[in-house]
Amino acid sequence: MKTCITGGIASGKSLFCSYLNSLGFATVDADDIAHSLVPEEERRRLAKTVFFDPAARRALEERVHPEIRRRIDAALAADPDAIAVIPLLFEVKWDGDYDIICTVVSSRENQLGRMMDIRGMSREEAEARLAAQMDAREKAARSQYVIENNGTAEELREKASRFAKWLRSRRNG
Repeated sequence: MKTCITGGIASGKSLFCSYLNSLGFATVDADDIAHSLVPEEERRRLAKTVFFDPAARRALEERVHPEIRRRIDAALAADPDAIAVIPLLFEVKWDGDYDIICTVVSSRENQLGRMMDIRGMSREEAEARLAAQMDAREKAARSQYVIENNGTAEELREKASRFAKWLRSRRNG
């Protein structure tokens, strides 16, 4: 069963996936692929534009999304049990490719706090990035499994363990 993890920026997807990795699940991350396609200096420069200019964002996405999708598809062909991690899954309309979609959600204030505290963004930058993505509640409503991440890292680890058990039961079903 093709499985995907999605969720908004700073929702906790990376930490959740690190817990899944420790439980034996391989992941293929669209953000990692995107970072390999666009040098860091260019990403920083583009971020100042694309999150405030929808046309610029679409142009960038049209340039990189086909290659991201190709690489994810290749990785999943090589390891069908791997889990794709695609933050913009619904926005790019790739959700039809997956049998199981798990969305990691966090409160807007937690997301903003993480972006400002951990990533050093201004509130304006953080708000613009959130505005560029589909609302987390909508993503959750379109998913088979939802992880609420408003607690501690240990609580998230436990939720990853429960999801892993659920996923194994579905796959072995």
